[in-house]
Amino acid sequence: MSAQLDEKLMIPGQREQAANNKPAFAEESILNLDQVNIYYSGKAAIKEVSFPIAKQKITSLIGPSGCGKSTLLRSLNRMNDFIPEVTMDGLFTYNGQNLNAPSVDPVEVRRHIGMVFQKPNPFPKTIYKNIAWGPNINGYQKSLDELVEHSLKQAALWDEVKDRLHESALSLSGGQQQRLCIARALAMEPDILLMDEPCSALDPISTAHIEDLLFELKTRYTIVIVTHNMQQAARISDYTAFLESGELIEFGVTEQLFTMPQKQRTEEYVTGRFG
Repeated sequence: MSAQLDEKLMIPGQREQAANNKPAFAEESILNLDQVNIYYSGKAAIKEVSFPIAKQKITSLIGPSGCGKSTLLRSLNRMNDFIPEVTMDGLFTYNGQNLNAPSVDPVEVRRHIGMVFQKPNPFPKTIYKNIAWGPNINGYQKSLDELVEHSLKQAALWDEVKDRLHESALSLSGGQQQRLCIARALAMEPDILLMDEPCSALDPISTAHIEDLLFELKTRYTIVIVTHNMQQAARISDYTAFLESGELIEFGVTEQLFTMPQKQRTEEYVTGRFG
């Protein structure tokens, strides 16, 4: 995080407060949710949710349709600001600093916490411009050519498109388009990458490519992913949060949550008895 953003986000005493409220957690956390409530037109969609997100790990959000997973995910980089009827309270701390402080620029937040959506959404531009456009309008001072190559390599796409950089991104397959969207997010050099069911529109081979990619990316980035696929959550994530009807039922190490859950409702969900 830049020194400028540090100054914008800091609230006196906030770091101490977050430390006091943080649950016991063996990992270093980069993002913490504390008693978060999110409302649509006054109706609670997320209810008093609290859990930490570990640095350079993958955290999955699971739960039945309509339980609030995507709503919660969008709140982590203030994407819900675009929905007028959404209000929220509670505390989101990023490196111990309040993300929703009035002085914070949400655009600056999204530079540090990027997002990849459910359906691939490349710009109707060339592959090269899809990667370079965001950094360019934000005043990137280094070589755009190098940035484009580095971002595509991080997304395991460079070898497939290096001779096609000036062709339309829309000419790529669905799986390639999703990896391009990941590369586009990575070009902004975020700390955290949010992913809202990134494989739901993809075939099994493309899904495997994305999952392999996530294992590589977590060595450099923190990843939070919404998924309906229980097998995918079990395969790729280090930690899992199970939500139902807007409430956090259970949060913990993924292997433990799937094999020895602490709550009966969690066991019923992960074994397919409902949802």
